[in-house]
Amino acid sequence: MEPLRIDPVVDELAERFVAAGHRLFLVGGSVRDAVLGRLGNDLDFTTDARPEQVQRIVTGWAEAVWDTGIAFGTLGVVRKGRTLEITTFRADTYDRVTRNPEVVFGDTIEGDLLRRDFTVNAMAVELPSREFVDLHGGMSALAAKVLDTPAPPRESFADDPLRMLRAARFVAQLDFTVAPRVVEAMREMAGEIRRITAERVQAELSKLLCGVRARKGVELLVDTGLADHVLPEVPAMRLEIDEHHQHKDVYHHSLVVLDQAIDLEEDGPDLVLRLAALLHDIGKPATRRFESGGGVSFHHHEVVGAKMARKRLRALKYSKEIVEDVAQLVYLHLRFHGYGRGEWTDSAVRRYVTDAEHLLSRLHKLVRADCTTRNRRKAGALQRTYDDLEARIARLAAEEDLNRVRPDLDGNEIMRLLGLSPGPLVGQAWKHLKELRLDRGPLSRDEAEAELRAWARAKGLGDGAS
Repeated sequence: MEPLRIDPVVDELAERFVAAGHRLFLVGGSVRDAVLGRLGNDLDFTTDARPEQVQRIVTGWAEAVWDTGIAFGTLGVVRKGRTLEITTFRADTYDRVTRNPEVVFGDTIEGDLLRRDFTVNAMAVELPSREFVDLHGGMSALAAKVLDTPAPPRESFADDPLRMLRAARFVAQLDFTVAPRVVEAMREMAGEIRRITAERVQAELSKLLCGVRARKGVELLVDTGLADHVLPEVPAMRLEIDEHHQHKDVYHHSLVVLDQAIDLEEDGPDLVLRLAALLHDIGKPATRRFESGGGVSFHHHEVVGAKMARKRLRALKYSKEIVEDVAQLVYLHLRFHGYGRGEWTDSAVRRYVTDAEHLLSRLHKLVRADCTTRNRRKAGALQRTYDDLEARIARLAAEEDLNRVRPDLDGNEIMRLLGLSPGPLVGQAWKHLKELRLDRGPLSRDEAEAELRAWARAKGLGDGAS
């Protein structure tokens, strides 16, 4: 608890509560993180004071107060750069149809801690005395890195099924393991997750995927059956391997790609890259074909997979930007394999860059992560080939500014030269010039105008003279 001793804000707050005849506890994740040495600037407290009493206690001391959660007993406070959230003891009951509690304020810290999700989050420190309250073995669970529930897990998950996803999220974020009785309850009650809104599922899934052990969290979702309800395309990749082992286990391969993509990250967790790595092969089950010669094919699985990824991420209420970025990465992840030993023309390289647009850096990482062969010589050759492609991209980019591939004439110039008004023909001419730009690289002004006039004549627009 060393961080608490050196933070005068915490003591200031506690003294105001004691002076008003109330108790105040640091609680939940704040205590867990303090023990782990990762306490942030956002602190959670609980108290026997009712919300209106809390409001009176902090008024005049806090620099800002917000009461958007007051119906649930929570007030937010800002003081000296700290965000403090203070919640009245709770003893809620649940209808077990939704996850919405009937808010009931409690009178004891014991009752409040019992209703919390996991024992590692059910510890408290009374302030200002620093008396540690651990009624459910949270400290020993934290030391053992085990997730268990204060109440019987079936009761806890029946009250709030989102806690099952939170278990997987904590596994990914903190590298915990889950107590056997909790895993058993998750398996039995996985279907209850359907009571949870897509937005809340998405929030937990995103945090899970951005965890340091994202793969471990995904594996727990699949092993307990939760993934069947929140991300069914992932367990569907567990294809039965034919007796001749003509293809890899797609599910296991995707987990390896996820791990390898994470290793290639440069600036912290990249949710788009991680989603694309996990989902890049989800089109394979629908496209698997056993060929007459004994082989197995997955033709166009990237096309099917992009559509599937788009549909699933929309259902999970991800933003349009994330949906489209992930789908495009899934769609493009196989393109490199047509590169061979460098047979692509400069035109093909330009198209690769143009199609990837702002996703090029992520596409580089995804393609490299997708190399999971155990044959070191083959793996090395693939990486060297991609090195060559990146070098060519860099050379062309330096010569031609590939990041801004545009036609050599803009729309205004097209209209002036051809005597056109704004309309579909201008767009068609623009697209024609862009295709030329991709195929041949930059054109001189005279060449661009000549090509435009030739296109106009072919369209029956006369000589195109303005």
